[in-house]
Amino acid sequence: MAYHMHTVLLNCMALSLSAPAPVSYDAAFRKLGIMDRTTDGWGSGLLGVIIFSGSLPATRVAVGDFSPLFLTSARAAIAALLGAAFLVLLRQVRPARGDLGSLAVVALGVVVGFPLLTALALQHITSAHSIVFIGLLPLATALFGVLRGGERPKPVFWLFSGLGGATVAGFALFNSGAGSLMGDLLMVAAILLCGLGYAEGASLSRRLGGWQVISWALLLALPTMAMVALITMPESWDVISGPAWLGLAYVSIFSMLVGFVFWYRGLALGGIAGVGQLQLLQPFFGLALAALLLHEPVAWTMIAATGLVVVCVAGAKRFA
Repeated sequence: MAYHMHTVLLNCMALSLSAPAPVSYDAAFRKLGIMDRTTDGWGSGLLGVIIFSGSLPATRVAVGDFSPLFLTSARAAIAALLGAAFLVLLRQVRPARGDLGSLAVVALGVVVGFPLLTALALQHITSAHSIVFIGLLPLATALFGVLRGGERPKPVFWLFSGLGGATVAGFALFNSGAGSLMGDLLMVAAILLCGLGYAEGASLSRRLGGWQVISWALLLALPTMAMVALITMPESWDVISGPAWLGLAYVSIFSMLVGFVFWYRGLALGGIAGVGQLQLLQPFFGLALAALLLHEPVAWTMIAATGLVVVCVAGAKRFA
């Protein structure tokens, strides 16, 4: 009897100590790993947004001495050479022939369109004024995601979308001082092209990888951009000021390449929908930089318009 009781106890202990413990530990480690990846993704995405926030102030400084065409083409050519070096050193596989069309769309949106149109706009408006329009960038990205992805957002999405657009239109029409109709129209066009490039790049990054997309897009645009840079280069380099050189360096290295490395890495690790919300912080970072570095006035109407646009974009993305 004692022997049988002893056998039963041993069997019960064996069952309780067998499979469950390792499975629970494995699940805990897997969960911890997912949390680490998500946290890492949000950190990378936030760093990318901070880098992008300096783009418009740096462009504003650079167009003081460089023409918009030279600034756009030079920043793209410099970033393309750096991206090509990364692609060669890390032995990246060439994109398929079918991806060239999508890469061309990315190049049109974020390599040529947005940099050129913002550089032209910043000849008419201050960087603080232009940053208000950046609040619509997440919404433009979502809109092109809907158009190209065939998604059907809820009606509330379009309500928030219309309110956000009306806020920006109202600010552009009624804000006096630093504004101009030409500069505002150029900024709207820049946001639309950038949203198209972001949406196309997000889709393409699932196959090629995040930083690879911007590197290949830059490389695709390199022949044209290099030619334009040679044609539009300044007649004399002596008249170029130090701040203008720093602005060119920033938009070439950080805005055009490094920022995308962190941004697309954040999207890949933390999720496009979640990390994409960090773009809502970009207008606030940009206004702070414009005030601190360029000593540009930041009116309360700019802050109010930016805050309302952020609310509208957050609501639109919630119901997309």
